[in-house]
Amino acid sequence: MNQTNNDFLQGESVSLRRRVNLQASYHAGVTPGLVFLHGGLGNRFNWRSQYEFFLHQGREVLTYDLAGHGQSSPYNGYSLGRHRRDLTRLLQKYQIKSPVICCHSYGVPLGLEWARRNRASALILVAGGTHDLAPWWEIPLIKFLAWGGRYLYHLPGVQLLTNRISSDRTHQKIEQFFAESSLPIEPHPYEALEIFWGYNFWQHHPAGLNQKIPVLVITGGKDSSFTQAMGDELANSFPLGQHFHLPQAGHLLIAEYPEVVSNAIADFLNQSL
Repeated sequence: MNQTNNDFLQGESVSLRRRVNLQASYHAGVTPGLVFLHGGLGNRFNWRSQYEFFLHQGREVLTYDLAGHGQSSPYNGYSLGRHRRDLTRLLQKYQIKSPVICCHSYGVPLGLEWARRNRASALILVAGGTHDLAPWWEIPLIKFLAWGGRYLYHLPGVQLLTNRISSDRTHQKIEQFFAESSLPIEPHPYEALEIFWGYNFWQHHPAGLNQKIPVLVITGGKDSSFTQAMGDELANSFPLGQHFHLPQAGHLLIAEYPEVVSNAIADFLNQSL
């Protein structure tokens, strides 16, 4: 795999089907592999700290830009079904079997939809759930940004609208997160968000998952979009669910507290697998 300046997440463009190419970063290693799914308006770099943590532990790791995000090509129309099918194709390309699916924010519904139809070793659900996913301010904000407000992002006041989802913690990792995940200029990521508005996993699948697997839910106490109570409810909905809560963390806890989150995932997997 080609890499630039030894950046493990540089990755490669993978052609899955006609006009669909996903930018993916993959390294072979000890199985089960960890597959990292980013959230809305994000990209594969969102999970940098955890990807590099488990890579250095010798684990198999994969992350990629969802269609319409980062360096991946857009869909003509977005749906969780399309995302799920292309994730399956990507795993087949790298011959990844029964992975640990790690999801952040809007990546959680995709991870759950995939795990309902495919074999997973475990699920890591970070700052995202199964229903009531959009806080009251998100839809008008996203519509404003999609309409053209994203071009005003260089103004400090507009930057605060998106940076507010982080806690007030500042360090090199969170600064790198924002540098690698600046507000998208293209319209596709905003269009892709609409499939999650009004989504309810339990309405579509009352029986839940078709397998009994370990599930770790991780939440932050300063996250207004996915609260501790929502995390408790989500963890309790799975027979093998656990909840790890960081009181001082915000929605971007994978970058705010990268070592804590990585170690929590590692401990959970060591105990559960």
